[in-house]
Amino acid sequence: MARFRNKKRKPFVKQIAKKQPTVDHVTGDKIPRSFVFARGKLPGPLRRLQMDLRKLMNPYTALKLKEKKRNNLNDFWKVAGQMGVTHYLMLSKTDSAPYLRVAHAPHGPTLSFKIHEYSLAADVAQSQLRPRCPPDLFKTPPLIVLSGFGTGEQHLKLTTIMFQNIFPAIDINTVKLPSCQRIVLLNYNKETKLIDLRHYSIRLQPVGVSRRIRKFVQNHQVPDLRSLQDVSDFVTKAGYGSESEPDDEAATVSLSSDIGRVNRASTKSAVKLQEIGPRMTLQLVKIEEGLCTGRVIFSEYGNTSAKKLGNEEEGEQESEEEMDTDGQENADEEEQEIEDEEEQEIEE
Repeated sequence: MARFRNKKRKPFVKQIAKKQPTVDHVTGDKIPRSFVFARGKLPGPLRRLQMDLRKLMNPYTALKLKEKKRNNLNDFWKVAGQMGVTHYLMLSKTDSAPYLRVAHAPHGPTLSFKIHEYSLAADVAQSQLRPRCPPDLFKTPPLIVLSGFGTGEQHLKLTTIMFQNIFPAIDINTVKLPSCQRIVLLNYNKETKLIDLRHYSIRLQPVGVSRRIRKFVQNHQVPDLRSLQDVSDFVTKAGYGSESEPDDEAATVSLSSDIGRVNRASTKSAVKLQEIGPRMTLQLVKIEEGLCTGRVIFSEYGNTSAKKLGNEEEGEQESEEEMDTDGQENADEEEQEIEDEEEQEIEE
């Protein structure tokens, strides 16, 4: 017996991926995008740090960027123009220490940082009792907070501008509170000249509500009341640990809109930060004028810009002298050929 075709069956239609906007519809500025890749061969921990940095730069980064050994900087530069990439984050490893270079495409400048210490996101989560990483955490870009950079030094001003422009700008009058999910903190220590990078998630908790009630409202699960005599015991039972933590008055805010099921508008909520990683301790060692090339603007290990310029000038002078000697040799050869031709004509 023949099979009847089901006319109600819908054909398979591939979902079209939504293109990310290139310009912020509120501020009108171009949204910065980034590439995070390696220069040279990296060990396993630094490879995982590279993936953590890509997650940190989400959503305006190439999370699944594939690299090959034969790729050079020009290959990324050619692709970056088509995708609107504005910044490069390059990890490398030498015999002494790993390095992180942050560059503005396509003309620079380039900031080189020495990585003194680093911890992966997995290590940070393993050290916490209740690690927090909701699925919607990386759908919006993080906020950037800079501390200790206002010393007036030129290289610190350039560092501040670089990190401010690597993330999209926000307008405090039009920003939506649910989009503020993460924060990147950069703290500069004047004594040690080190920069501490930390990555936190932002969560709000209503003031005066115990952890039991919050979990009950958020999860909609029936709690276990078998050991209680009355329902009021579940509400009035004293908590321990995080349930009994006092709320600091300076860390409370009044919400202008509803966020989730618990945090309602016109109510006070406590702002909590929880580290999600990665964390790094960086030292600014060099600033180059171009994209990994050009004049050295700043160097932590001495004024190498003058030396480099001197070497470049010497190289240019040598090349000019070589060109002059080559031109003189060619001129002498031409004169000798002309004289030989004249002698042949005279003999004939």
